[in-house]
Amino acid sequence: MSALGFKNSLGIHENTLQLRAARAEVLANNLANSDTPHFKARDFDFNSVLEGESKRSLAMNVTNESHQHGNVNTETELQFRNPYQPAIDGNTVDSQMEQSFYTENALRYNASFQFLTGKFKGLTGAIKGQ
Repeated sequence: MSALGFKNSLGIHENTLQLRAARAEVLANNLANSDTPHFKARDFDFNSVLEGESKRSLAMNVTNESHQHGNVNTETELQFRNPYQPAIDGNTVDSQMEQSFYTENALRYNASFQFLTGKFKGLTGAIKGQ
């Protein structure tokens, strides 16, 4: 692969988008189950998972170097959230906190997406010789 390949140009931002999307699913699941008795809220530490994913390859078996890599597996990293104020029915979802986490995650996802969009515009300009 050349020195100006996608991995070198995009850096860790591709992994960041995948992790942000995975975390959005986890947080949305928590919000959807905020009234389910005995449901335990789950989440993962974004920074530690990103650090781990950047150290190990996200690649799955591919037949060509230019194939896209698979999704990030966060199932092993999911942990139960410690509630600030557990409900009587055993549910540990704090709707306001989950909404806050979801909103922050969405904002950071959009920031990473805009950064990648800028990178692609720069690469397109370099290819066109601008």
